[in-house]
Amino acid sequence: MTSLRDIRAGRPPFYPDQSIYAEYACRQFGLDFADIDGGTGLIFTVGRNGRSASFGAGRGSFFPQNNATAATLANDKYFANVLMERAGVPTLGGKYFFLHERYRAHRPPGHEHADAVWHFAELGDRAFIKPLMGSRGDFAEIVAGGDALMAYLRQVAQYYDAILMQRIYTGQEYRVFILDDEVVYCAQKTAPFVTGTGKSTLRQLIAAETSALDRHGISSATTGLDDTTLDRVLPYGERRAIPGRMNRSAGGSMSFAAPGNETVAFAMALQAAKALGLRAGAVDLFTDIDGDAAALRVIEVNANPSIRFLEDSGREDLILRIWRHTFTAIGLLDV
Repeated sequence: MTSLRDIRAGRPPFYPDQSIYAEYACRQFGLDFADIDGGTGLIFTVGRNGRSASFGAGRGSFFPQNNATAATLANDKYFANVLMERAGVPTLGGKYFFLHERYRAHRPPGHEHADAVWHFAELGDRAFIKPLMGSRGDFAEIVAGGDALMAYLRQVAQYYDAILMQRIYTGQEYRVFILDDEVVYCAQKTAPFVTGTGKSTLRQLIAAETSALDRHGISSATTGLDDTTLDRVLPYGERRAIPGRMNRSAGGSMSFAAPGNETVAFAMALQAAKALGLRAGAVDLFTDIDGDAAALRVIEVNANPSIRFLEDSGREDLILRIWRHTFTAIGLLDV
């Protein structure tokens, strides 16, 4: 039977990961897979006995077991936080602000560009900011200082309409993948880092490390580091984390691990998904917040998460488990 590695080897580099996993799962489960966009993988169908379902890559959802309302609510980080807090799930909170004047007549006061500047000052001129409906860690950064804030807002406004501004928390970050009432896996996230050469400054090392991010539609992340630190030559072999975000797409890494308070953390993740009405999703959590071993908060919930980590870890069994749930939910496989 064709392996996942064989399928990937036969596809072009730009072919979407989830399209590869769908084809692999179809072959394992005896379903039909059809790429219907000339080999791009951007649009495909899966089917059996005259019944079929269509999928689209990019912003398209690969988890049709989530209804559109639940997925949309999860995608808006402010809406998601409100619903989770209402259900008793602690989050990182935050306030949202718009970056453009259009549609101003349709929104309440207190969420404009000037309000963002005022709130940033209330937070001590230092905050974690990300697009309200962003993904993959794009522009999710620690911003320090008024000048850095203005530069950040100008840059983000080219790509997004609104941001979420939060106070900065420290802790251990975990991703908990949920299917209905079950935890499929848990992984600890680690921030991206650079390693010193003894010759290059931190700024140069980060620039080299993140030069490819723009081609993938992801911003670089140097805003949260002060200029003095950036211009220091990093000693040979010394590692320096790039703070602010831990997404694999932005250079972070993941490894299978569970927090010390696993039972409580998993219960919180399940409760968060249920509060949003999701049957499938990834819940990102902070544990050991600000040194408190018992502290837990939800960072955000992803209704359309990547599962490339599973392929890189050799866990094709979990990829199949996730796709079996999807195929069963849409009636292509029996329970």
